[in-house]
Amino acid sequence: MSFPWAENYAPKHPLTRYLDEKLPLPRLIYNAVGAGYPVPRNLNYFWNFGVLSGVALVIQIITGIVLAMHYHADAGGAFNSVESIMRDVNAGWFLRYAHATGASMFFIVLYTHIFRGLYYGSYKPPREVVWLLGVVIFLLTMATAFMGYVLPWGQMSFWGAQVITGFFSAIPVVGEGIRVWLLGGYAPDAAALNRFFSLHYLLPFVIFGVIILHIWALHIPGSNNPTGVEVKGPADTVPFHPYYTAKDGFGLGVFLIVFAAIMFFIPNYLGHPDNYIPANPLSTPAHIVPEWYFLPFYAILKSFTANFLWIPAKLWGVLAMFGSILLHFFLPWLDRSPVRSANYRPLYKKFFWLLVVDVIVLGYCGGAHPSNTIVIVSQICTMYYFAHFLLILPLVSMIERPLPLPNSISESVLHGEAQESAPYGVATPVAAPAE
Repeated sequence: MSFPWAENYAPKHPLTRYLDEKLPLPRLIYNAVGAGYPVPRNLNYFWNFGVLSGVALVIQIITGIVLAMHYHADAGGAFNSVESIMRDVNAGWFLRYAHATGASMFFIVLYTHIFRGLYYGSYKPPREVVWLLGVVIFLLTMATAFMGYVLPWGQMSFWGAQVITGFFSAIPVVGEGIRVWLLGGYAPDAAALNRFFSLHYLLPFVIFGVIILHIWALHIPGSNNPTGVEVKGPADTVPFHPYYTAKDGFGLGVFLIVFAAIMFFIPNYLGHPDNYIPANPLSTPAHIVPEWYFLPFYAILKSFTANFLWIPAKLWGVLAMFGSILLHFFLPWLDRSPVRSANYRPLYKKFFWLLVVDVIVLGYCGGAHPSNTIVIVSQICTMYYFAHFLLILPLVSMIERPLPLPNSISESVLHGEAQESAPYGVATPVAAPAE
């Protein structure tokens, strides 16, 4: 989508003009995040979370680089080096808590960003490439977080690495080879620590590069909006700066307040106390769990308890765990409804909130002791999770009768988007989003 009404950039200051001629960074900034980038005028605060995820990543990279200067990636010294950072390095406690809290905040922002995309249909054409790149970012972030969780080399770090990498051995023929290749041996040790540390240091920069592609892909069709109606003219947009830079600034302030509150007052609340015990290969913790942001997928993994056909339960669990993420790559083609926003899809909205509850329950089950009741609840929630995307979503897109859409974004702003409560009917035809 082009914006012919966007004013051309013309630097006024001689220095800016010279720089723009030789290295057009001012023009790039102006067109990417400045007044040269028109944005739908009805974006709400859920659109702040894209910027917040970028800020969270920058915090992780900066604190991670400094922590890497003091970390010792060896099975005999990793735990002690982390304790030394906390006690002996100037502001080391601050850096480590900022990095650990930042990981949780990053996933809070990321999950909110994903569910916002699901609710408002941001995965639909012409933004499917934006969505696919977002799923790649999510996968890379999960890999980075898992490797970072191993580095403190506490009890939960060691046994988490042992259990999670052990699931690769369920893959026929090549599984055990993949596991040995990942660990650099037959059990987590110095080789695994070195590999995980190297990749944990490298992947955030890869994520940063994919985010640039993500933003680049977004600027081609432009941002989605709460109505799902495409921009039809200059009346539908406002410049990104100063309107949304101010809005993002407010959201950033709230984010940093919450970040600081967790980091200074409850920095270990989202972690596990066993990780303050040095890793001991001869002592298995009573209950091995990953970090909280992996718990829904861990529950899916554990929900398979019986062999089916010729495939063992362990392999079914591994396939389901990875499949629960990979199916998001097919989401733009599974949902065939021409209407994007759930505000105008009453049936889809109900199933969306059911999915949110389902994921929360899966998260609880992933962290709970695996009793019979917990396993049954996990199995029910896992079945619904896959049914939501593979069965319910395509079916709803075929039978649902959406509510009338506004004719334009400006109309929804001036007259309100409250057509959600309008009765079903065909008085105003539902317009398909422009491709």
